Amino acid sequence: MIAAAACPVCFPKLALLGALFGLGALSAYEWQLFIAAQVLVALAVLGHALAYLRHRKRWLLGLGILSGAGVFGGLYLLNSEAVTYAGLAGLAVTSATDFWGRKRAKVRPSFQQTTPNAVLSAVITCPNCGHRKREKMPTDTCQFFYECAGCGALLRPKAGDCCVFCSYGSVKCPSVQLASVG
Repeated sequence: MIAAAACPVCFPKLALLGALFGLGALSAYEWQLFIAAQVLVALAVLGHALAYLRHRKRWLLGLGILSGAGVFGGLYLLNSEAVTYAGLAGLAVTSATDFWGRKRAKVRPSFQQTTPNAVLSAVITCPNCGHRKREKMPTDTCQFFYECAGCGALLRPKAGDCCVFCSYGSVKCPSVQLASVG
């Protein structure tokens, strides 16, 4: 039992531990459990894709997709347990990183809590055609590119400005507002 507990990624030893706890009856459903595990891997990758829509961290999405591909590639293409286990470990690390990031984001005060009088929208005026449009400003990043809805020009910040709102907006961006308060 101690040897089985010391090797957490060895399926035969895990089977021994399962049998010790009375899970040996599930051996008749091994194929169904194998399929269920693959469905869970696919759901994990789908979950990382949906999480990307919220956090926009490409590296986290890439690691999730690469890990899922490692699991299925190890099972079906390479017939390699090491690649399969590496994929499972990658999914676990990706999930833990995403979970930790969300937990930290909840602990940090929001921009509106730290700067209650901040203006969070501005009117951007295109220097090419003069088109004006009110836009919501991001509070956690600077927006480096902006496509004009009037002429389609791709606006970039002027030299010395951090974002398009500081260069072409009616109000400076939230990070500059925060810096001027503090």
